[in-house]
Amino acid sequence: MERGNTVGFDSGSLTFRMYYPTGALPGDAVRRFASDAAPPLNMLGPGGMSGWVTGRHLLDREITEAKARIGGYLWLTLMKAERRIPPALLRAECMLAELARQQRDGGAINRSARAEIRREVTDRLLPDMPPQLSGISFVLDAAGEWLYATALSPKASETLAAAFKKTTGADILEATPAAIALKRKQKNVRDMDPASFSPEVPDSEAEPSLGQDFLTWLWFVMETRGGSINAPGRGEFGFMIEGPLVFVAEGNGAHQAVLNKGTPLLSAEAKTALLSGKKLCAARLTMARENDKWSVYLDSETFGFRSLKFPKTAPAGLEGRFMERMSLLETFRDAFLAMFDAFVDERFNTATWRETCREMKKWVAGRQARR
Repeated sequence: MERGNTVGFDSGSLTFRMYYPTGALPGDAVRRFASDAAPPLNMLGPGGMSGWVTGRHLLDREITEAKARIGGYLWLTLMKAERRIPPALLRAECMLAELARQQRDGGAINRSARAEIRREVTDRLLPDMPPQLSGISFVLDAAGEWLYATALSPKASETLAAAFKKTTGADILEATPAAIALKRKQKNVRDMDPASFSPEVPDSEAEPSLGQDFLTWLWFVMETRGGSINAPGRGEFGFMIEGPLVFVAEGNGAHQAVLNKGTPLLSAEAKTALLSGKKLCAARLTMARENDKWSVYLDSETFGFRSLKFPKTAPAGLEGRFMERMSLLETFRDAFLAMFDAFVDERFNTATWRETCREMKKWVAGRQARR
């Protein structure tokens, strides 16, 4: 479970991933979620418990059509409750118990006795610990085409998918670079030839990675082609890559470099990373349209979006804020996908991509680097 509350879809920055529902939800979906609602906290046992609550807060167990659906969007949270003993308290209580046993029995405490003491202390303290709540929140759009969820880690993603399947009978598929390319452009990553962007590393030594190629290409396009994209129905967007930068490369030696001080894009370390065959794995992406700006830290391998900041707005009320932010989220999504579509078209066109790689190698070799 992701820590904390469900802030994000209605306020603050948003950390999320996108998913494809693989089928339509049943007509009684809300009733099914209500049937699998989280139990009341007074039923919390030693093993913890989980279940669905509304997207409004982690204790709202009353799931109704009016609460679960806002403007056609389905907004719910998978809540988990558990009791945990703070590590410092557990260590201190165990030490007290060990000292008391030594005074009583004499002699050293062996491993088996320590384990027994730890179990006894845990059993004694755990019932008095306050419940700890966490949640994975999701929003399904009105058309049922996109699901957005705060399940960023693999474990959280698996937990959400399993619970969603159990309740609705429907699957959700992570919208990874490979999945998006296949669905939107019918391009399979298995058909990709490896490509190196370094003049010092042959293509045969490069690892094919659609996401890393995309993010490194965005950087190249920003610096050599003006850094703009037209998103159908959304208008013209400018974009910019910023630090912190994470570079990766498979093979022998150091395979990751993180640059986050000064001006990392212009640093000697950035040029060295590119020349060694590393590609950009994560960076901050800023997109702007007229006076509106979106900024997010992008993981290119999974298309995990961290701390997306929206243009400033001031709608009144929870529902107004939620609807405004969903509109801004979908605008961001469409602009981002327009960039990715343009990249996929170029990446899977053999002749065009061959020329792009030549240009990128010149770009890497000719980069100015500051100490």
